[in-house]
Amino acid sequence: MMNESRPVLMRGGTVLPMDDAHSVLTNTDVLVLGDRIAEVGPNLTAPDGAQVVDATDGIVMPGMIDTHRHMWQTAMRAYGADWTLTQYFVWYYLDHGKLFRPEDIHAGNLLSAIEAIDAGVTTVVDWSHGLQTTDHADAAVDALESVPGRFVLAYGNIQQPPAEWSAAPEFRDFVNRRITGSDMLGFQMAFDVLGEPGFPEKPAFEVARDLGVAVTTHAGVWGATNDEGIRQMYENGFMTPETVYVHASTLSTDSYQRIAATGGSVSVATESEQSAGQGYPTTWAIRAFGIPVSLSMDTSVWWSGDLFSAMRTTLGADRSRAHLEAHAKNETVTHHALRAEHVVAWATRGGADAIGRSDLGSLEPGKKADVVLIKNEHSPVSFPLLNPYGQVAFQAQRGDVHTVLVNGRVVKHEHRLVDVDLAAARTAVERTVEHLRSSMGDEAWQQGMNPEIPESTVLENPYQYSDYRSEATHTS
Repeated sequence: MMNESRPVLMRGGTVLPMDDAHSVLTNTDVLVLGDRIAEVGPNLTAPDGAQVVDATDGIVMPGMIDTHRHMWQTAMRAYGADWTLTQYFVWYYLDHGKLFRPEDIHAGNLLSAIEAIDAGVTTVVDWSHGLQTTDHADAAVDALESVPGRFVLAYGNIQQPPAEWSAAPEFRDFVNRRITGSDMLGFQMAFDVLGEPGFPEKPAFEVARDLGVAVTTHAGVWGATNDEGIRQMYENGFMTPETVYVHASTLSTDSYQRIAATGGSVSVATESEQSAGQGYPTTWAIRAFGIPVSLSMDTSVWWSGDLFSAMRTTLGADRSRAHLEAHAKNETVTHHALRAEHVVAWATRGGADAIGRSDLGSLEPGKKADVVLIKNEHSPVSFPLLNPYGQVAFQAQRGDVHTVLVNGRVVKHEHRLVDVDLAAARTAVERTVEHLRSSMGDEAWQQGMNPEIPESTVLENPYQYSDYRSEATHTS
């Protein structure tokens, strides 16, 4: 086991510093002192007592950053593999999301946090919209603080209107008690804008402004959120550089121009958008507007929880759309516009920029020491190492993550987690699954996991807290 107070020297790796030039530094060392990167260069001197990690034939890169993950749902891993977005809304928003107790939020967050650092995702925005009470919120934070990763709690509650839960005295009390400015726990507010007349979400934006925190919102989701919500945010002055628009898949040129003009960013969750139906993954549409991009995995109730999958699927979806658009014009794509180096940047620096952490996302002296070594001596896929960006985006996987540092602390080494009680996480999740299954009854549990194709149309936006239905996608 490594002592977190010792210096760490990663020796002789191929380093991706994620600078503006997307450099590749071969046979290069990375020295970590305390919680910071001290030096990056060849043949560095190891300080007395340093732990030296042999990075030969490996790739050293910044820790990856996921800007949108519903961590509380990880206890339901793969349960909704065959869901549509509508079935997700019905299960969590209308029918069974209310069954989650504080301890169930804790169990999901605990497992998700462990899973993240195991995959080299050193920072996660916990899009925590299952916080029905502040007891649930306390449980979420307790779980995040028990795992040696870096997190941002994005507080939300799908069972109440945003204006209601954000105005509750207990919410403000929670913020005062638990959000202390810790380097390891950031804070956002998470809610959606439905485009309902009167802009009922306005008071929640005002609370966010008063607290000085960013808002993250599911925007451009087919049948749920649309251009009207963007217009309301823009005309009321709530689109800021700190705002993160998740998915943003079905917006108009006007909306994309408003996001670009106000400096916001888009969190693309390609596995989710491809499967659930929010809209075609967004990168092919927004690159023309210069909108910054970060990557996210959304929820393990369907999909994988690592950013290798995010990078791979995003490249595939973007390139596929480029080919289809060209073929429709009887043309051929002969050169790719989106490269492997771009998605690796989105998974690192893009995430850091989205959450306002300029001290993360790259390997430079003075930056925070969130570092990942990808190396697997037992894998035939680990060599030859020719194009390291291509290796990360198309060849690597979570099992190739050899060593992970968060804030200078070694949390994974030689492919094994350090100081993590995986057995306790398993026990907690098993209790949550048993609670949900027994509360629902076995028949409902099985039906939820194996949904039938509905015979009737389901309202496009079945949120618990609003009866509003737009005419954008639902005309009957």
